[in-house]
Amino acid sequence: MAVESATGSELVKVVALLGAAVVMVPLFRRLGLGSVLGYLAAGLLIGPFGLGWFSDPQAILHVAELGVVMFLFVIGLEMRPSHLWSLRGEIFGLGSLQIGTCIAVLTGVALLFGLPGKIAFIGAAGFVLTSTAIVIQLLSERGDIALPRGQKIVSILLFEDLLIVPLLALVAFMSPMPAEHAGSRWADIGIAMAALAGLVAAGIWLLNPLFRLLAAAKAREVMTAAALLVVLGAALLMEIGGLSMAMGAFLAGVLLSESTFRHQLEADIEPFRGILLGLFFLAVGMALDLRVVAANAGLILSLVVAMMAAKAVCIYAIARLLRSSHGEALDRAVLMAQGGEFAFVLFAAASAAGVIDAQADANLTAVVVLSMALTPLVVLAVRRLLPEKPQLSMDGIELADGLAGSVLIIGFGRFGQVMSQSLLARDVDVTIIDTDIEMIRSAGEFGFKVYYGDGTRLDVLHASGAGSARAIAVCIDDRVAANRIVELCRADFPQARLLVRAFDREHALELVAQGVDYQVRETFESAVLFGRAALEELGVDPDEAGQVSEEVRRLDAERFVLEVAAGDVRAGRPLIIGNTPPATPTPFTTPRRGSRRLDPTGEAES
Repeated sequence: MAVESATGSELVKVVALLGAAVVMVPLFRRLGLGSVLGYLAAGLLIGPFGLGWFSDPQAILHVAELGVVMFLFVIGLEMRPSHLWSLRGEIFGLGSLQIGTCIAVLTGVALLFGLPGKIAFIGAAGFVLTSTAIVIQLLSERGDIALPRGQKIVSILLFEDLLIVPLLALVAFMSPMPAEHAGSRWADIGIAMAALAGLVAAGIWLLNPLFRLLAAAKAREVMTAAALLVVLGAALLMEIGGLSMAMGAFLAGVLLSESTFRHQLEADIEPFRGILLGLFFLAVGMALDLRVVAANAGLILSLVVAMMAAKAVCIYAIARLLRSSHGEALDRAVLMAQGGEFAFVLFAAASAAGVIDAQADANLTAVVVLSMALTPLVVLAVRRLLPEKPQLSMDGIELADGLAGSVLIIGFGRFGQVMSQSLLARDVDVTIIDTDIEMIRSAGEFGFKVYYGDGTRLDVLHASGAGSARAIAVCIDDRVAANRIVELCRADFPQARLLVRAFDREHALELVAQGVDYQVRETFESAVLFGRAALEELGVDPDEAGQVSEEVRRLDAERFVLEVAAGDVRAGRPLIIGNTPPATPTPFTTPRRGSRRLDPTGEAES
């Protein structure tokens, strides 16, 4: 008996879903099978064809699709319009070539299995629509989304999301049922275009002012509510226009990608995205109708194998034709060989329009669900049977591998570019890694050799030559990531002097506690020089202004020593704080009651 009919409690359903995920996902990850397969197994276990705790997985699946929507919104936040424009060749060129070829080949495969023409075409078109949720989750777990090969896969997935619209229109044209009125299709097109234009207009003129007002109100929960409103509102607007909800959320993310609130939005959405995406995989596992599989086991299992193999071969051949390496082509073929969640939408629409019957809908749905469940296993098997070495060159971006240099620079933004000038002027052998693809390409145009590499990963640090470097300079602007890199370097590369860019005074104290050899606050020296220039502009003698600046540095160093001593850090290691050695500490005036305590540089102290 289903849980909902036995207890009538919505809370019991929530507890059952969360309990299944909490038990199965860690178990499958421990076995090396990945979280996606864990969710699918948990859904199958508690679904109508397992323990029978749930009888209506389609209702859960409809809600859980919001996880895919939020996933696309987060990806959109990482895709600035200029970057998205640079991918237009992959989105429309590579995407259309791969999808067109796969539909033709898969239709032929379905015809060979004796399926009627319309059913074969609908089945092939649905199977071509790769599971965005599964592929991006696997790429995210591997840390490959930002890599060039990951960006190509994301581009194809975006084109497939766009493809659902013309496919649904094609289903309407194929329907034997009479249209309600002749102008209905043109009206639908007009509504879709109006919805799209409305979303773009809101993104350009309304969203940033809205978030500025909410930020000024300093109500964190309202910011979170606004983030959810943007995602769900964009999805709803696209659904009203007959377009893809996920594409609407992605477009909203792109429109906010250059906003100052981008990181806050991502942090607010992340918990909901993760939970709903897990719920989506659970619902897909529940949706596997074992009775349909048992009744047509020969046809369904054969179709799954044939469809996945044919799609993988097509993807591999197209990738190689467009000069991708063997490893990249194989990886893309294995990851994208399954059907996806939009196939369910297409099959349901075709069934409702009378293009396919209910039995064909059930069989094709089972084929897609089985292919989704098999994908993590196939990826794992291929990786173990055919281990691939990291590729050294992709689209002009080289991965950090087998490198060596006297100094390893992690992060080549504004700070890293300036600090590297002194080293390069003395012909110091440097290795530079970063994760910003556009910056790497831009740096290459100016003669800088920057490798792609995530400094928070120990394997990347080894590949970048950290084990033989005399010094490691951490120049990134991410406080959490910088702390992680310091932790790894102190534990595994003690031979290297460690120099780190600090975000603020509090972060500088954390870095000293971690045992760095040198740290400097990213704005300290520039602010001191700015203050000196201000004095000179006011008519103060340059020598006197210089003395004042040195006094500011001295007082700051003294205060810093007191704070370090109060925290009992460094464990006897020599302390290097800034440009001026600390002198004897001097007392500081007690602040007035109710005021914020300020250090000599004007930085607020909590």
